[in-house]
Amino acid sequence: MPRVNYQAPSTVEDAVKLLAGSSGLAKVLSGGTDLLVQLKSGRVKPELIVDTKRIPGLIGIREEGGFWLVGAATPGVMLSEHKRLEHDYPGIVEGVDLIGSMQIQGRCSIAGNLCNASPAADSVPPVIAARAVAVIAGPNGNREAPVESIVTGPGQTSLQKGEFVVEFRIPKPKPRQCDGYLRFIPRTEMDIAVVGCAVNVTLDASGTCTDARVVLGAVAPTQLVVEDAAKALIGHKLDDTTLQSLDAAARAACKPINDKRGTIEYRTKVAGVLARRAAAIAFDRAASRG
Repeated sequence: MPRVNYQAPSTVEDAVKLLAGSSGLAKVLSGGTDLLVQLKSGRVKPELIVDTKRIPGLIGIREEGGFWLVGAATPGVMLSEHKRLEHDYPGIVEGVDLIGSMQIQGRCSIAGNLCNASPAADSVPPVIAARAVAVIAGPNGNREAPVESIVTGPGQTSLQKGEFVVEFRIPKPKPRQCDGYLRFIPRTEMDIAVVGCAVNVTLDASGTCTDARVVLGAVAPTQLVVEDAAKALIGHKLDDTTLQSLDAAARAACKPINDKRGTIEYRTKVAGVLARRAAAIAFDRAASRG
């Protein structure tokens, strides 16, 4: 592993100064489960690593008004063990639970999973489906951005020099609103998604969908918010016709590549299947929240 400068600031302001003042590549250490592997392999060679875990508030989950606030360095296991958050957003917890092994989940974070900018990141689609916002600290102060705007391509984000994610603001669900996340992998566990799909729906008293978000992972350079798939659900109950329309919309949105994990045709077909299955889970959960 190359020798690098390591800093662990205790305030957001100090972290921003370190990141902004670095003359070379600076990387944020939120969980480290991706960064350390990249360092050992030589894939990245930063001049500076800024560990944000010692900054108060960056680890923890709290409720504030109509939002869940999740610190950017909060390890996955804390989300998995938070029963109220899991009740509100089981799909987000499902995505987090699929990141590596139990040991990895003790360190990994949603912010790290997001800013690593892998199209196959498991926690990202359900967070996007929940309409979460990232709070970003930088040289010009704090700003907020929809989570779907952060990743711009494989390994690339919209974060500017000196910026890093501080926390996520996840709106609390409405009555009869819930989500679900599914992925397909070649093995039974500890693998990278060939396709991932998150569905978040709100139902009325009759079971008709009044709002929806469908987000695909691993089928394009970034996670995809599939508006046509949401339109296929809104105004409908989950019958065969609705499922067929959802399947078709999910497939049409795919922009996958051929690789050793799956062909374009295979990934596209699986996207439709997972969309139907995740929607069924989300509808069933939402219906029980009346």
